[in-house]
Amino acid sequence: MKTARLLSTEPLSIKAMPQDTLWWLPRHEEKLAEKSAMERVDLVFLGDSITQAWEKEGADVWQTFYQSRNALNLGFNGDKTENVLWRLAHGEVDNIAPKLLVLLIGTNNAGHRMDKAEDTALGVKQILSVLAEKLPKTKVLLLAIFPRSAKPTQKLRKLNDEVNQIICTYVDDKRVFFLDINAVFLDENGCLTSNVMDDFLHPNASQYQVFAEAIEPCIARLMAAD
Repeated sequence: MKTARLLSTEPLSIKAMPQDTLWWLPRHEEKLAEKSAMERVDLVFLGDSITQAWEKEGADVWQTFYQSRNALNLGFNGDKTENVLWRLAHGEVDNIAPKLLVLLIGTNNAGHRMDKAEDTALGVKQILSVLAEKLPKTKVLLLAIFPRSAKPTQKLRKLNDEVNQIICTYVDDKRVFFLDINAVFLDENGCLTSNVMDDFLHPNASQYQVFAEAIEPCIARLMAAD
């Protein structure tokens, strides 16, 4: 009697791997060098293109809110949870001890591959676990995945909402905190408009001020706390 071969049931969202794009590994190396050149790192933003855009669309706002706080931007366009896990496994937060790390990740798991909400949430949970090991004294501000698609009834919006309903349970309000600022991007009917996100995914340049103001009370409190 032949024994059936067991197939791995682990979702891709928790399997650390790099992106298969030409620019991605060079950016990783650049970020390692940038981190090493900093005298100290007190604040880290970790995520995907929405986070990377602090370097372009949100550059002026970053200068105002975060430059003086010794902040490091670890956002990579197109990243899913597994790509963040690879970066964490390859040194991006090694040898630093920031007061706070702001994590926003998961929308590409939904949009690129339409991962099940449970799988994306599992990837976020794995990231939090790695951060707990590598940065045991760092507080983590886990942001709800931003709204996408114009209407609240559309598939990808609902998928992100389902992920948020799971990941909000990962907090302990001691080391990991959750903040949902999604309402600041939506109109009274829960819809996204093009003056907020042209592509109904990435905040327009004007929204980075809105983004920063929405998270600032939480950032100030967590960075000031013992």
